[in-house]
Amino acid sequence: MTMAKTPNPRPTHGTKKDGTPITDAMVEQLADEADRGYDVAGILTRRRGGRRAMGSAPAAVESVRLDPDLKRDLLVRATKDGISVSEVIRQALRDYVRAS
Repeated sequence: MTMAKTPNPRPTHGTKKDGTPITDAMVEQLADEADRGYDVAGILTRRRGGRRAMGSAPAAVESVRLDPDLKRDLLVRATKDGISVSEVIRQALRDYVRAS
């Protein structure tokens, strides 16, 4: 025997980053705000600058696979030097490219 599903009395549309459910009322409020339009100038003045530039153009992100021993050694070295893992990798690549 199967039981009939009872409708959810408070349907949601997922959750916000903090876990708060997105309700129909919230969707309506956001739609009303969008219909009124946004103050683009105000939004642009509130924007944060993002990451600092690393060169003359936007930086590329490359992905590499590291075996567990190399990853551990990398973390140890970065911690010892007081710099990020990314900076250790960038410096190693600079040294490698200059040596060729």
